[in-house]
Amino acid sequence: MKEACSSSSHVPVSDSKYILKSELLSLLKTYNCYHEGRSFQLRHREEEGTLIIEGLLNIAWGLRRPIRLQMQDDRERVHLPSATWVPERLSYLQKEASPQDSKVPTEEPGTQPANKAEVSGDSSGALEGEEEEVPQLMRTKSDASCIIQRRSKSRAPSEAQKIRRHRFSINGHFYNHKTSVFTPAYGSVTNVRVNSTMTTQQVLTLLLNKFRVEDGPSEFALYTVHESGEQTKLKDCEYPLISRILHGPCEKIVKIFLMEADLSEEVPHDVAQYIKFEMPVLDSFVEKLKEEEEREIIKLTMKFQALRLTMLQRLEQLVEAK
Repeated sequence: MKEACSSSSHVPVSDSKYILKSELLSLLKTYNCYHEGRSFQLRHREEEGTLIIEGLLNIAWGLRRPIRLQMQDDRERVHLPSATWVPERLSYLQKEASPQDSKVPTEEPGTQPANKAEVSGDSSGALEGEEEEVPQLMRTKSDASCIIQRRSKSRAPSEAQKIRRHRFSINGHFYNHKTSVFTPAYGSVTNVRVNSTMTTQQVLTLLLNKFRVEDGPSEFALYTVHESGEQTKLKDCEYPLISRILHGPCEKIVKIFLMEADLSEEVPHDVAQYIKFEMPVLDSFVEKLKEEEEREIIKLTMKFQALRLTMLQRLEQLVEAK
């Protein structure tokens, strides 16, 4: 059966499940019609009889703990000779950090800005948040990972000011460049470009590398979360882009979430249908179930008492017959 399904007429959904290619193409057509005129339309092609679909896959952040980003860049850092840099640059910065424009950050000439795409994904949102009162020097092209900070003047700021000094908002996410801790806003969406041959682990690796997350893909998992509250984990052998097409294009009904592997669990449909009820309603359900349980207990007790009585009567008859 598996060999038959592995033919060019089927497309794998996981290592043991297949779907007809014609059925998948029909679903893909519906998916692209929903996203008509937008960048989320998917392209498809065939290579040696194998259907390959590729495009952007939306993934929502569902993390409960902050994640830590890499502090060091893979590329070599720029080292400027201290003998030629310190005097000129310090005098230049002292002139620039005048009282009237001390709140405007200056950028070192010849230094390229940080690569925003590495942190904010494919969106074009600007870096928001309160800047430091003293200029910052970018020493590398990394995504705000290596920021060298000049000592502030003799003023002693409060603890709150220290927190604001290092805490930035990147497209709604909070990032502290001193501790490299990144806190994605729950439910906010990022995306990665994938294809239908990439497994769950490969998509996780791609997403974590995009944001330069230190933790490995084994510490995270992808879940399909339904509007009803049903939550299903994507297995390592599944293909997230295929799963997205099978669930339909509307993300109000189903979203793909990135969650911690040790903090998340599956929620079956039978349980999910009760999740959105208020506590008084759930309490009434419990009371009804208790009443039904008591009725069943009484019914079973009476049944077995009748059987016991019948057996005792029969035993007495046998004794008398002897």
